[in-house]
Amino acid sequence: MTQEDQYQNFLMDQITIPSKLLSDYHKHNIAEKEMIVILQIHRFSLLGVYFPTPDEIAATVSFDGQECSTILRKLLQRNMLKIIETNDEQSMVGERYSLEPLWVKLYQDSTDKQEQSSNESMNIFLLFEQEFGRTLSPFEIENINMWIDEEEQEPALIKAALREAVLMSKLNFKYIDRILREWKRKGIRSVGQAREHSKAFHDRQSQQSNRGQTEQKRDHSIYYNWLEDE
Repeated sequence: MTQEDQYQNFLMDQITIPSKLLSDYHKHNIAEKEMIVILQIHRFSLLGVYFPTPDEIAATVSFDGQECSTILRKLLQRNMLKIIETNDEQSMVGERYSLEPLWVKLYQDSTDKQEQSSNESMNIFLLFEQEFGRTLSPFEIENINMWIDEEEQEPALIKAALREAVLMSKLNFKYIDRILREWKRKGIRSVGQAREHSKAFHDRQSQQSNRGQTEQKRDHSIYYNWLEDE
């Protein structure tokens, strides 16, 4: 066999594996052995073997048929794999594995998250315009985009910073930016963490103030002046 023949055999002996499966399997809590079984099921399917037995799979991996059977059962239970009935030309009923649930998880979940992120971003601009009572300037729009794209701030956290600025009657971008920077510096990545941090600060301030002071009309129990917290 010539080198050219060997090269042609190499080209013919290829299978297509979704890139997202290789890059994101760990995000879906797929263990390495489970990943190997998934790849073997995919390979068998491309070869026309649609319902390989655990022993057939075991012959291609480094663990036995019993463990393959356990892994297959777990994949079915977690809706990473399903068994579907088939009918051939002679109306014979058969079964085959389908990885469709896994493909849906990999790609539909990603699409949903992208759409959700896009919708949240659009809602942020509308929310800012409602609170400011006017159309945002190009500079202000760019500022919001910078928070989202460059600083990778969560839309929910940006909204929380805006609400806090409103409640503190300090509605300006400099103040909101200071809040977000302070949260990032202190490792605050969720709205819940931000509220806890603000409340803790307020509690410390309250202990230092006179208990007989008249209570303010607006409840600032979880808000404080971020520009003064240096």
